[in-house]
Amino acid sequence: MNDKQINKINARITEIEQYLDNNRDWSKFDSSALILERSELEFKRNKKNINFALRQQNKYYYANQCHEFTQNLLNNGYDKYTTKEKIQKEGISFNKYSINVGYSKYCEDLKRFNSKEEMFGFVIGFNKCQNLHNN
Repeated sequence: MNDKQINKINARITEIEQYLDNNRDWSKFDSSALILERSELEFKRNKKNINFALRQQNKYYYANQCHEFTQNLLNNGYDKYTTKEKIQKEGISFNKYSINVGYSKYCEDLKRFNSKEEMFGFVIGFNKCQNLHNN
């Protein structure tokens, strides 16, 4: 998925959110269809750098956590070895057993794991720590 497609998705998400905010009488339109469309668009955007299938019932949650993790790294960098400039240039990818700087599992490892569940635990914990630190 390229930047043009991501920008188009973000624009539609913003459009839906503004429509929902400005039209409080949800009985006058199909609000559930708009909310479902927004959720699917957010999922599509959030999973763009995840290089394995998300089939679990929590796929929306995990994709959102990976997106939040990526945003945290873009804003703050990671550890003393990986600068935010390098992350902005090369990107982040989530693979079954690693998080990498770059768009494939063959790029530089940011962190390695024994399973994708372990990786999701790390990502969620990292995000919670960042949220506590930023508040």
